[in-house]
Amino acid sequence: MNNDDIFDVVVVGGGPAGATAAHELARRGRSVLLLDRAGRIKPCGGAIPPRLIKDFEIPDELLVAKARCARMIAPSNHRVDIPIDNGFVGMVDRDRFDEWLRQRAASAGAVRRSGQFVSLEREADGLAVVNYTVRDRNPGGEGLPARVRARCIVGADGARSEVARQGGVPGAHRTRYVFAYHEILRAPPVSERSADYDESRCDVYYQGRFSPDFYGWVFPHGDTLSVGTGSADKGFSLRGSVQRMRQASGLAGAETLRREGAPIPMKPLPRWDNGRDVVLAGDAAGVVAPASGEGIYYAMVGGQLAAEAAHEMLATGQVKALRMARQRFMKLHGTVFWVLGVMQWFWYGNEKRRERFVKICEDRDVQQLTFESYMHKRLARKKPMAHVRIFLKDVGHLLGLARV
Repeated sequence: MNNDDIFDVVVVGGGPAGATAAHELARRGRSVLLLDRAGRIKPCGGAIPPRLIKDFEIPDELLVAKARCARMIAPSNHRVDIPIDNGFVGMVDRDRFDEWLRQRAASAGAVRRSGQFVSLEREADGLAVVNYTVRDRNPGGEGLPARVRARCIVGADGARSEVARQGGVPGAHRTRYVFAYHEILRAPPVSERSADYDESRCDVYYQGRFSPDFYGWVFPHGDTLSVGTGSADKGFSLRGSVQRMRQASGLAGAETLRREGAPIPMKPLPRWDNGRDVVLAGDAAGVVAPASGEGIYYAMVGGQLAAEAAHEMLATGQVKALRMARQRFMKLHGTVFWVLGVMQWFWYGNEKRRERFVKICEDRDVQQLTFESYMHKRLARKKPMAHVRIFLKDVGHLLGLARV
């Protein structure tokens, strides 16, 4: 590779969004450079629904665990177990999962490069120049400068995307963030596990001591566990919260393998393209679901749609094609994001509301419709009377008429 290389697309960021975009573009015959900063793993519970496994052909060996139950824990410690009927939620370790996605992109023809994005410029002929540093040419030292030219750039470089900012994407600063932090623990040996330990259950804590505006989690990963939390309150100690959660779940003495933290966007950006040659995907586009914090599925869908938009723009020369990534995504998932945003704003507001929220989750209609929507990534439209019953129950809780 030299400074005269020109790629159809440079994808900045090798997480699920970027790796999926690179794979899709290479599969369509485009010349693609996948630029990824090595060694970084995003804090993530690692849950992937059946829809993702099917749509993106994820092999079973990547699933380190299969969750068959979710436990909701209220401020009073009241617990509601929600079984996942006739299915499971796959659990993945992001280090192995993301690398598999990058390798798949390379197998399709994408060129991989380990480096740190620095800046975006444009030459006289209008082509973009991506400047970055490469460390694998100078191990242990300062990154060496490198550059490559591109006809289009996919910015999948995470929340607070530098590609978005330098590329001139309008409104790139207009989003809300939750800062997430988790610790990966070695699962305790069977002889040291508490009677309540269940390696097929995801525990979700709706308690202000673990997060004043989000939730805390303990998710199984086979031989390891992810214990984490998130909050937009900058004064709240996430590390302290995780320590308290470990204590509450009997994991205080478990070995800590690694710690990770990062900002997580809670609202899609108003624009995902700059009207010229940049389109965003994943956290850079703001596609983490409110309330649930789910991001892997939406990142991969966003990467796929960004790749389709970039391919269409290159094929037709029409830069307006880049807008299609956001338009298609919001048509598919915009309603769900709006509903989840309202849920987070209302139900996570204080301890009383969190208590009522967990109480609602006892309802079998709520459980069935919620998991049908989660597993298949569409709002459940079956059982209209169930929706009516849920509406009436919700009104009762909102007005304080339902007993907690």
